[in-house]
Amino acid sequence: MTTEAFYPIGTPGTPWGEAEKTAWLDRQRKQRSYAYDVLTKIDALRSRFDVAEYGRLDYAPDSYPLLAVRSRAWRDGLPIVLVTGGVHGYETSGVHGALQFLDRHAADYDGRVNLVVAPCISPWAYERIHRWNPHAIDPNRSFRENSPAQESAALWRLVAPFRDRVLMHIDLHETTDTDESEFRPALAARDGKPFEPGEIPDGFYLVDDTENPQPAFQQAVIDAVAKVTHIAPADAKGEIIGSPVVAPGVIRYPLRQLGLCAGVTSARYTTTTEVYPDSPRATPEQCNAAQAAAVCAAIDFALAHAG
Repeated sequence: MTTEAFYPIGTPGTPWGEAEKTAWLDRQRKQRSYAYDVLTKIDALRSRFDVAEYGRLDYAPDSYPLLAVRSRAWRDGLPIVLVTGGVHGYETSGVHGALQFLDRHAADYDGRVNLVVAPCISPWAYERIHRWNPHAIDPNRSFRENSPAQESAALWRLVAPFRDRVLMHIDLHETTDTDESEFRPALAARDGKPFEPGEIPDGFYLVDDTENPQPAFQQAVIDAVAKVTHIAPADAKGEIIGSPVVAPGVIRYPLRQLGLCAGVTSARYTTTTEVYPDSPRATPEQCNAAQAAAVCAAIDFALAHAG
């Protein structure tokens, strides 16, 4: 632990004010295109799915449509499955894994589920390869009523009509080396707290819900992903990112209490995936495939145990 300067913005021990947030925002640069990377791929799916704009982010001078992809053959009697990606825009395989699932696997579930996929919840952050939105707010701590994050509020409104009818929700994330080099130091600086260095797990893992643990469901997803990429081991303390490992590759968080995306519905089955794209043992293609495999396994288990 250190109280010395560990981040270029702010004074150690003092939470950021508007001046520090402005200084942080001034450092952010657009590095890729949401329109080219994401919207064009969604447009290519329009012949097979219903696509609707569920919100729009206006961050001058940029404006971003938020798109949801739904089953075309929606039937009220079918269970609803929710897939989300890009809550943290820098977590690339969350976005592209969701798109890959739609393109290659979603047709397998026609007539079996009502599918709702929001592939990129945070397009401003996607373009800047960042965790936060322009107001230095983490959308994945903001999924609640009257959310301070536009990204979270938009998804909250999208799911409101069917929140209590969702069977399964899987939220696709990554844990990267930049979590330790940039994002956790920035978080500590923003909140005026000391930075305590941690350890990045090498491999895929899941976050279950402390308030609604579903160990068999998590295990089914782990088993499927293990065929695509390696599962993260526990560290020397028996933990992954500071949380006790409750099963190989599985930790737990109180989803709703923390305002996490995976707690946005009343789904019986929920999980958050975490892929490690910086591993020398994984390629971008493997990371995307791991996300898609996780989605398929999660749906398969939920359908098999829906009774």
